[in-house]
Amino acid sequence: MKIVCISDTHGYHWKIADSIPEGDVLLHAGDLTRRGHLEELDDLDNFFASLPHRHVLVTPGNHDWCFEENPKAAEKRLPTCEVLIDRGVEIDGVHFWGSPWQPEFHDWAFNLPRGRALAEKWAQIPESTDVLVTHGPPQEFGDLCSDGRKEGCVDLLERIEVVRPKLHVFGHIHEAYGCWETDETCFMNASICNLGYRPVNAPQVWEI
Repeated sequence: MKIVCISDTHGYHWKIADSIPEGDVLLHAGDLTRRGHLEELDDLDNFFASLPHRHVLVTPGNHDWCFEENPKAAEKRLPTCEVLIDRGVEIDGVHFWGSPWQPEFHDWAFNLPRGRALAEKWAQIPESTDVLVTHGPPQEFGDLCSDGRKEGCVDLLERIEVVRPKLHVFGHIHEAYGCWETDETCFMNASICNLGYRPVNAPQVWEI
């Protein structure tokens, strides 16, 4: 299975259309929209429908207000996609799980305080998960901000150390785009936009 990974497109999805490789599954790890309006999803659905991937999995991010405020209406606007908000899906024997939450980061969507509230969300991740999709990064992987702060979640990392997914895809921290591997997990910050919100980073590919 060839998995193509993107995140943080912020409405610039058509600008990267020609750079998206073919694959079996396209993963989007959140911040699909610019302002989080439902109407933005219609164009996104047209974009996803234009791509060759058999499956498109989407987990919202902190800019995607419509998914937090009216999730049923938001999902209805993306009929070509499987929206993963604290739930999973199995494709050809591969188990995917998606969760949009991150530690409080300004006053945006899907924010929770560090500690128990986030740990309870991560506890829902099944131990059978092969591919984990979150919007925010775990601590120490793809979480370094331009001002030197590390915004990753330690509770998420602790759950990953239990679940040991083969791949963890996220975004959120644009300037920390990249890929890191441990013995158990490939960690991938798939942010397409850079710190200046320019869609300059390439989609990343992973095969299982």
